[in-house]
Amino acid sequence: MTARMLDGRALAGRLERSLQQEVETFAAMFGRRPRLVVVLVGDMAASASYVKSKSLAAARVGIDSDVVPVAATASTADLVALVKALASEKHGPADGILVQLPLPPHVDTVAVLDAVPPDRDVDGFHPENAGLLSQGRPRFIPCTAAGVQRMLIDAEIPTAGKHVVIVGRSDIVGKPLALLLASRPPVGCPPDGTGGCDASVTICHSRSGDLGHLTRQADILVAAVGRPGLITADMVRKGAAVIDVGINRVEGKLVGDVDYGPVSEVAGWISPVPGGVGPMTVAMLMSNTLLAAEIRRRP
Repeated sequence: MTARMLDGRALAGRLERSLQQEVETFAAMFGRRPRLVVVLVGDMAASASYVKSKSLAAARVGIDSDVVPVAATASTADLVALVKALASEKHGPADGILVQLPLPPHVDTVAVLDAVPPDRDVDGFHPENAGLLSQGRPRFIPCTAAGVQRMLIDAEIPTAGKHVVIVGRSDIVGKPLALLLASRPPVGCPPDGTGGCDASVTICHSRSGDLGHLTRQADILVAAVGRPGLITADMVRKGAAVIDVGINRVEGKLVGDVDYGPVSEVAGWISPVPGGVGPMTVAMLMSNTLLAAEIRRRP
């Protein structure tokens, strides 16, 4: 069998077109467009590329966006002060504030992310937003996790009663995705409960023994650890849905955590790298930015 490809780029395009209409409605009602501010620390090529893709997406949907470049030598205190200044009204209506990761090793990343007000935290990393998600009443869902859930729903891949195995326990993907897929509807799911929720979830990580034994149990397998080619064909159950979140550069090419060619001959569905989860992450960031602007307009 050959897996059906989960085309994240095409789905993101459809979501962007819908968002464009919603942004136009917001602008007509309130006389301004939602605004996203991205803090870019240092000159890492990968970070600059990611920020550029976010700026281009914002332009496509009609969201105003600004990039604030900061020297790689900036201290934790400098970055915390900058984030707080960006959140103040005198700097304009910054509906969403995003600090591009990773930050330099000398910076306390947690302190900087915690400085982003929870109602501007469009990445969904603030502990208040993480807590709301854990209770099944999310404000902002981390973008990659939300993107994976949306891909499953769009492809009509059933999750209720299914076994999801997530390889990776990060606060950015693994943990929030586990909460989403195990939740009761409608946390990010269609109101009729047709997909995206009610799964049984196993999280694997570097200390998990016999990883292949665990991954072969998955109806839906998500790889999110940043290790190229980690998931091989013998680790995948026939007909499983395989979602590749990994982004790795190998010999100048972007590849995922999944050995795409051989796995695509075993899986029922598979997401490519590039063109899979990446565009969905950016689309969900745009959705969160619009939501942040709407929240700030509420009484």
